[in-house]
Amino acid sequence: MILLDFPYVSDFLKDTIVSNKIPVIATAEAKTIMHDQDVNWLCEMEAREIFKANPTQKLYSNSENSISWVHKHLPNSPKANLIEVFKNKFKFRKLIQDTYPSYFFQRVTFDSLEQFDLSEVSFPFIIKPAVGFFSLAVFKVDRKEDWADTVFQIQETVSKIQDMYPSEVVDNTEFILESYIKGDEYAFDCYFNEEGNPVVLNILKHLFASESDVSDRVYCTSEEIFQEMYEPIMSFLKMVGSKVDLQNFPLHIEIRKTASGEIIPIEVNPMRFGGWCTTGDLAWFAYGINSYQYFLDGKKPNWEDIFATRKNKIFSLILLDNQAKVKQEDFAGFDYEAICQDFEEVIHVRKHPLNHFGVFGFLFTSTSKGNEKELYTILHSDLTKYIRLQDAVIG
Repeated sequence: MILLDFPYVSDFLKDTIVSNKIPVIATAEAKTIMHDQDVNWLCEMEAREIFKANPTQKLYSNSENSISWVHKHLPNSPKANLIEVFKNKFKFRKLIQDTYPSYFFQRVTFDSLEQFDLSEVSFPFIIKPAVGFFSLAVFKVDRKEDWADTVFQIQETVSKIQDMYPSEVVDNTEFILESYIKGDEYAFDCYFNEEGNPVVLNILKHLFASESDVSDRVYCTSEEIFQEMYEPIMSFLKMVGSKVDLQNFPLHIEIRKTASGEIIPIEVNPMRFGGWCTTGDLAWFAYGINSYQYFLDGKKPNWEDIFATRKNKIFSLILLDNQAKVKQEDFAGFDYEAICQDFEEVIHVRKHPLNHFGVFGFLFTSTSKGNEKELYTILHSDLTKYIRLQDAVIG
């Protein structure tokens, strides 16, 4: 069963839904998104009754905006409780606290940020919304002297984003301070099957331009990344599964691997894979895996067969975000053709009109091993060379 919502549903997911006749809950948002397509609609009342009869019924959503539907129609249900445990970063830290006894985290309200006592906080640390998404209002604080400026930036960011997403997705009333984890960062999509066993559908390494960078510009996946991370990730998932009952439940998870090899979670996002149909679609472009169908059908990838035909290849997801801070009224267009020329192979271009989300689109690329320079070039770019401004601004 699928629960669709804004801000974005990819054509690939739409085609998957239609061609496989996957039941879609007939919300107003879903009807708008799939307005002229042949959809296997399921009325909201019938969906609610199905979940009451079978609480572990499979449910996938493309967007965390739909969390509000679960809370409204399935209050106090196992799915609603799981969403709450994972979506609230403070509650998740409490859940796994005994596994990471030395890991620092603390809750603080937005209104008390300016007066917050930093005397017992170790630097550097990360501050972010306890309920958040898309690296919004996430900041790294290196020194006590940086705190006032960080609070100002948080306040400024909150004023801009508070109307972007519902409070179930980004809630700016409460923040979490937590240890800054040194190490490589990874993201992966997975699900727990009917028996409660984890199945990994992809693993991506998150590249950063610097230690202070918290953006989502580049994620890469390859056979080497899988070889390094698959077993540690499976061990981590089994630990999570021992803390909470997980059946037929999809997750998008971000972790860091320390120098000693320890896996420490950053966040666990419930009921979906990567936001904006990113990592789920990348699994198809890179590996021929339809993550949505694999979850709904309970299938497990055969990684040995998959990588046999993808040697020495790096597949990447590139977020074309507005780091140049171009104002919407000054924006005339984005040169997608020019940016594609700067890559060895662009598998798919996903264009998006610049609006309050601050996104020009996404690229899905294939890079030969040894040609990683193109990825680091785009990682450090503010995309100015591809942005076209109104004539009046240029003049």
